[in-house]
Amino acid sequence: MFIAMNQFQVNPARAAEFEQMWRERESYLHTFDGFIQFALLRGDIPGDYISHSTWESREAFLAWAQSEDFRKAHAHKTPEGILVGHPHVRFFESVIVNLPEPARAAS
Repeated sequence: MFIAMNQFQVNPARAAEFEQMWRERESYLHTFDGFIQFALLRGDIPGDYISHSTWESREAFLAWAQSEDFRKAHAHKTPEGILVGHPHVRFFESVIVNLPEPARAAS
């Protein structure tokens, strides 16, 4: 599993606007092989956010990142004053993944 994250520092007074932008955007992620899930995470510290996408592999993520749909999804600029500084990109390969056991059928 491969995880790509962007950490954002958002002006706390504009956090609702930032969240709404993410809710309304077309991401095209669901069209890509290897995509597992996306989450926008809000931290405990006001203005701290992370976009978190999970992929089957680094190769699947790179195919997305080099696609026309990626360019379309990222074509809209964030309005000035919402972000404080630039996002910080981080990438991780999974080492250990624990998943819940499937529910056992009732007898």
